[in-house]
Amino acid sequence: MKRYLGIDWGETRIGLASGDSESLMALPYKTVASVDVIEDIIKVEEIDEIIIGEPKRMTGENNDNKKYLDFVARLEFQFKIPVHMIDERLTSLAADNLTQHEKQGADRDSVAAMLILQSYFDQQQHE
Repeated sequence: MKRYLGIDWGETRIGLASGDSESLMALPYKTVASVDVIEDIIKVEEIDEIIIGEPKRMTGENNDNKKYLDFVARLEFQFKIPVHMIDERLTSLAADNLTQHEKQGADRDSVAAMLILQSYFDQQQHE
């Protein structure tokens, strides 16, 4: 069974979600402030792959945000596990809608990470 970490990257907050290849269900995990905390999570949770939301313009063009690209490069270099980028357009808006209607206690960023990871799982099932 593979363990996955979903990431909704932001310059000040990084939303995280977790899931596995058996259930193919993503769950909000937590929100952190830096990549250094992610290292501990990867070790403790025994993460096999990272799924990170890729910021794109509504037209589908890449956003080319240097800080985001540097963050992805650091993940790939530091953790030596596969990192997959997936289109994250509208996940923050969807997360806002979910967190307004649910009383689950999860914050917007971890819910956005959950939506990113679940989208990856859904794509894998249809391939």
